[in-house]
Amino acid sequence: MPQTEQLPFPRHCDVLVIGGGPAGSTVAPLLAEMGYTVVLLDKARHPRFHIGESLLPANLPLFERLGVADEVRAIGMPKWGAEFVSPHHEHKQAFHFSEAWDKSMPYAYQVKRAEFDTVLIGNAARQGVDVNEGCKVKAVDFLPDDGGALISARHDDGREAQWQARFVVDASGRDTFLANRFRIKQRNPRHNSSAVYGHYVGARRNAGPDAGNITIFWFEHGWFWFIPMQGEVTSIGMVTWPYFMKTRGARSLEQFLADGIALCPALAERLQEASVVNEVEATSNFSYVSERNHGPNYLLLGDAYAFIDPVFSSGVWLAMNSGVLGAETIDACLRNPAAAPAALRRFDRLMKRGPKEFSWFIYRMTNPIMRDFFMGPRNIFRVKEALLSLLAGDIFGKTPIWNSLRMFKLLYFSANILQPRRAFRGWQRRRFNIRRVEDPAVNPG
Repeated sequence: MPQTEQLPFPRHCDVLVIGGGPAGSTVAPLLAEMGYTVVLLDKARHPRFHIGESLLPANLPLFERLGVADEVRAIGMPKWGAEFVSPHHEHKQAFHFSEAWDKSMPYAYQVKRAEFDTVLIGNAARQGVDVNEGCKVKAVDFLPDDGGALISARHDDGREAQWQARFVVDASGRDTFLANRFRIKQRNPRHNSSAVYGHYVGARRNAGPDAGNITIFWFEHGWFWFIPMQGEVTSIGMVTWPYFMKTRGARSLEQFLADGIALCPALAERLQEASVVNEVEATSNFSYVSERNHGPNYLLLGDAYAFIDPVFSSGVWLAMNSGVLGAETIDACLRNPAAAPAALRRFDRLMKRGPKEFSWFIYRMTNPIMRDFFMGPRNIFRVKEALLSLLAGDIFGKTPIWNSLRMFKLLYFSANILQPRRAFRGWQRRRFNIRRVEDPAVNPG
């Protein structure tokens, strides 16, 4: 008789979290603090390289809440603001967070994500989360009658494992585990970009306190980020459109990035003495959204739900904030099932707010009229303060920025009406930029 493979007996937990990045390593310890048994599975082992090194001031109160503020301070490069450099303007424009509506969050940090993510997942383990690194989820089978889910995984040494959980959290990042399983991940039809990035040493930074500021450089085919970090390392990334990615041809990613930098003289000047210190990487399908972010026994957090163009460095903040929202929602669902529908509706509403508010600006960032607004900001109706609050991530609290942001949008639309030809050319160019091009130059996803 042939032998049948014996599956491991499933262990039980209240919540199983897929992924140990910022979203997963935020929701897990918060739930453990509430008294739930929490298992976290991460296919990688930390430290591991990851892009997305620029944090927002709104992150800082959350670091205090998680108890990791001192650890993040030790690895962080202080970031007091952001600056924008345009090839069509002779000056660069700096924005300082201290000028935002709420003056209590005047700075943030730039971090190496390998170090930052290690701090967060280490904190989760200290708070009582059963952290399993090098353990890849293979299947999630939801049980009938709201019975939770059965999760099958494989450790990197080949051992099989199973858990039965009352609730599942997908914090798998751009792997989008559940969204792929449910086939609900959709390209963002209003945005379509790719990124090529690497770490450099020897880049020329600003002097004094502005040394840690992120700089955004516009160029003909998109924009670049310039993120200074501790240890003389600077993250450089080119975010560009599909048609330009297709021109890569047989060039290596490192050469393609170098050639792109050469098309941006202001950035090239700051990188004259710089050299690459890691393997240049790329990612395509940069912006996407899932059709839903929750179900009866699961939530999708952070990039596992949606990803937007990172021009405003919102990724880590939206991921960690979704972890806070997720913990509150799961607690409400498990403590009082009758309250679950209302809790899930609130979760859905707040999860959509961040991408919505940032995306309105992201979709227009390469428009020449919007570029003029950023390069010549005015504080009429307190619009500059409100914009800085948005850039700081202050969109979930009680700061009364919304009327001023509506006024900013009204001023922008008015400028388009007053410059119809320029506005039409910008609209045409954007349609050209975001059109889908089959792109063999970058591996999908």
